[in-house]
Order: sequence, then structure tokens, then C-alpha cells
Amino acid sequence: MKVLSIALNTFRENLRDKLLYNLLIFALLMIGSSLLLMRLTLGEFHRLILDIGLGSINFFGVLIAIFVGIGLVSKEIEKKTIYTIISKPVARYQFLLGKYLGLSLTLLINTTIMAVGLLAVLYFQDVPIQIVLFEALGTIFLELMVVTAVALLFSTFTSATLSAIFTLAIFVIGHLTADLKMFGQKMEGVGRGILDGIYYFLPNLERFNLKGHVTHRLDVAGNDLVLIVAYGAVYITLLLLLASLIFQRRDFR
Repeated sequence: MKVLSIALNTFRENLRDKLLYNLLIFALLMIGSSLLLMRLTLGEFHRLILDIGLGSINFFGVLIAIFVGIGLVSKEIEKKTIYTIISKPVARYQFLLGKYLGLSLTLLINTTIMAVGLLAVLYFQDVPIQIVLFEALGTIFLELMVVTAVALLFSTFTSATLSAIFTLAIFVIGHLTADLKMFGQKMEGVGRGILDGIYYFLPNLERFNLKGHVTHRLDVAGNDLVLIVAYGAVYITLLLLLASLIFQRRDFR
């Protein structure tokens, strides 16, 4: 009940955040702009709509996850409300889990709104809607949950600015880990070990990228989808456990 109360309170606080609405409006405008770009494109305009739509949902969802996620803990510290919270019979891990679930609910609502906007554009343009599209939307949301967990982890021990920089860096590197591994195979010694370590330690966010399957109308095997979900769930759990351990040891005096 304590975690749920914190989650619902976090969700209500997020709804009052103007940044959230600004990013959501920009995302919907980007999805709508695909109609204009479609008129300037010859040929595969269906793929263009899907590519821009899914890309917009992913990009603006990540911005929400980062810039709202880093404030989950830092705002409480800046406002000194953290002292009131930790003085109550609420475990610190419950506080973090509640904050995380609150933002995840916010992301779910925003992702759903953007997805409805994309589906409306597809419907009015007579673009075939396949099951793989919904699978891609699901993996995008799972990626956002991973990014949120990363932002929450950094916010437990550093400033909001550094948290944003580090989380954005993890997001970029997370989509390049496979390339880094291939590059590392051409190296020897310490350089190869470092790049291999980055590949296995940092989240491989390309696992959640199914945009190519959507635009080329390729089915995703059920086993692959299960592995993607399991990978995301395990990584989120590890990040939240690490964040809880760090936050538990932090001294607010």
C-alpha cells in the first residue's frame, strides 16, 4: 500500500509537469507531420509514416523518461521533503519503487496517447495495421522503463544535470553496443577488454528496436519476444536493486 500511494502521488505530480505536455504535443506534431512528408515522398510512404511515428514515440518517450526521471529523487532533496519522507515508517526501497512505478504509469499513459495518434494516422491513410506494430510499441515501452531505471539509479547519488548527461550517454551507447563489440573484435589487449565489458555490462537497447520488423512487415518469433521481455525485466530489476542499495547508504544529514 505504501508503494502504491507513493506511485499514485508521483503520477499526480507528473501530470502537473508542463514539460510533460510540451513533449507530448511535440511528439503528436511529429507523428502528424508524416502526412506532410508523405506528400513529398515518392513510393514507400507507408514505411515513412511508420518509421517517423515509431521514431517519434521512442524519442519523445526517452526525453520524458530522462528529464522527468532524474527529478524523482533530486526534487525531493532540493525541496528538503526527503527528510520528512525518510522520517516516516517508509523504507527507502519502497520510496524508490513507488517513484519508479509512478513514472512508469505516466510513461504508459503518454505512450498510449502517442500510439493512438499514430494508429489514427495509419487508419485514415489506409495503411495496414499488423500485430508486429503493437509488439514494437510494447518493446518501446519496455525500453523506456529501462531508461527510467537508469535515470533513477543516477539520481540516487549525483546531481540532476549529471544524471541527465549520464542517462543520455547510456541511451546512446546502448544502441551502439553491438557495433562496439564488432569494433572490439578487431582490437587486442586492454581496448578489446574494455569494449567487451561495455557490451556485456551496459544495456543493449537495440534488443528493443523492432522498427525494422514493422516497416518491412516481418514477424517476430514468439521465443525472441519472450527473451526480449525477460532481458528487460532482469535488467530493470538489477538497476532498481542497485539504486536501492545506494540510496539506503546515502546520508542526508
